[in-house]
Amino acid sequence: MKRTLISALLAGTVLAASQLAGAASLILYNAQHPQTIKLLTDDFEKMSGVGVKIRSGEGPELSAQLLAEGKASPADVYFASNSPELMLLENRQMLAKLPAATLSPIPARYSSPQGEWVGVMARENVLVFNTKLAAAGQMPASLLDLAKPQWKGKLAIAPSDGDFLPLVSAVRALKGEAATLAWLKGLRDNSQTFDDNEGVVAAVNRGGVAVGVINNYYWTRLQVELGSKGMHSQLYHFANADVGALVNVSGAGILKTSRNPEAAQKFLAYLVSPRAQQLIAKSNITFEYPLRPSVAPAPQLKPFSQLTPPPLDMQKLGDDSQSAKLLRQAGLL
Repeated sequence: MKRTLISALLAGTVLAASQLAGAASLILYNAQHPQTIKLLTDDFEKMSGVGVKIRSGEGPELSAQLLAEGKASPADVYFASNSPELMLLENRQMLAKLPAATLSPIPARYSSPQGEWVGVMARENVLVFNTKLAAAGQMPASLLDLAKPQWKGKLAIAPSDGDFLPLVSAVRALKGEAATLAWLKGLRDNSQTFDDNEGVVAAVNRGGVAVGVINNYYWTRLQVELGSKGMHSQLYHFANADVGALVNVSGAGILKTSRNPEAAQKFLAYLVSPRAQQLIAKSNITFEYPLRPSVAPAPQLKPFSQLTPPPLDMQKLGDDSQSAKLLRQAGLL
């Protein structure tokens, strides 16, 4: 999922959206995979009779647009790719409270601290490594080690991809701003940069670079595309609650200015229902983790209970407002 990003966060890019107003009974601003959202909204429309008009885009771009539109926004629901995009709107008091019945199916640590948005699906930050250029035993104990000189020329990252922002925010939350900036400068010196995670995983798999920082599902999607014989890479999962094992949460919230709040509430209740969570798990499109504990993820994924993310809730992870600035200061943008 390409997330070329940050000009929107820094400059507040506004995209025309007035044509969406009044076009459907529910207007969804979507930063998730369009294929996944179509799967879910088609099913929701069939079940509820509520029509959904989708406006898809990059997460930072859409959250910036919602801020710029303010009370005039036609959006009813925002489905974000990463939690900081929702925290940004929550901190600006733009989201409506959700009922306990919608929040309760999802573990509280993956949703809004104020009950204003709910986590729907998640993915894990990992390393991908080329098996001819590196071995699992050579992988670093911590993501922070990738800034050390021994990784110079061996690393691929996508700093302008929106999925990289929460990782920067996580390092900042755990280590502070000065340490994060130093880490980013080390990554700048050591890495080849790509526009998105797809570029990173493809480069590592073909042997153009030894290791890359990605979200887990990009590798699984490439495996489905190429088949096992086409894969020359493996995933490495950081352990011991290292920041590199961050779990990125994709969730949804309802705008306070929604013109269709009842339909919007129905849609969010649907997203966390067993039916929708099963569709996410079995879609073979994004290979993300459903967040309802009773729903097992795709068998290709490491069991969710075995992941060891760092001790960060959504509040501590924050809203990414400083991450883009640090990336720019480090010369990665």
